[in-house]
Amino acid sequence: MNNVIFTILTNEKLTDSVYKMTLSGDTTEIVRPGQFVNIKLEGLYLRRPISVCDYEKGKLTIIYKVVGKGTEQMSWLDAGEKLDVLVGLGNGYFTEFAGEKPLLIGGGVGVPPLYNLAKRLIAEGKTPTVILGFNTKDEIFYEQEFKALGANVLVTTADGSYGIKGFVTNAMQTLDGFTHVYTCGPEPMLKAIYNATEVDGSFSFEERMGCGFGACMGCSCKTKYGNKRICKDGPVLQREEIIW
Repeated sequence: MNNVIFTILTNEKLTDSVYKMTLSGDTTEIVRPGQFVNIKLEGLYLRRPISVCDYEKGKLTIIYKVVGKGTEQMSWLDAGEKLDVLVGLGNGYFTEFAGEKPLLIGGGVGVPPLYNLAKRLIAEGKTPTVILGFNTKDEIFYEQEFKALGANVLVTTADGSYGIKGFVTNAMQTLDGFTHVYTCGPEPMLKAIYNATEVDGSFSFEERMGCGFGACMGCSCKTKYGNKRICKDGPVLQREEIIW
């Protein structure tokens, strides 16, 4: 973990409530897809945890949804402004679990951390399939970006306004032979994916956090191997340790 001052490069709207922000600064502490950052915002006591969408040397990309005061404040920020950010948080995804045909499944704002994962897997010679789940067509983002990487992409919408009608599990029924599941999204979605397949998987959980680095114990959960902190021991847990 490291405390870094980042400079905002861009802050653009992707949908009615989802924004993409790019920042410049020291990214050396970010070492694995699925990690997150914790952002300090003016006038708010707790930092806001946001998953890393993509990163390279000196540049960070995050995608966030406006759901409260903190993310609303972020949506007002302009290029050139500074942000106090804790980086290198969480354990992230391990690509060595992937096998040859990994399946990546993201729901809503659970989509962003899968982007850098897909990029890594393709660079390693893997052939990932990506399922992106949304409620309706107007909420869809990053479909073309995943396709540009070379991934096979399926999109589901709950109302059937685009792609496959239904949920990500409906898209899963059209596939077979995948070797590992990587997923991020709301807990009901994660549980449905867990029940829909017996393939090993890496599940990234969304959880309210206090400190973001394991000190406050505010995001502890029970696993088959004892209590774990989502912020430090997670947010990614392996299938065999999850208790629903």
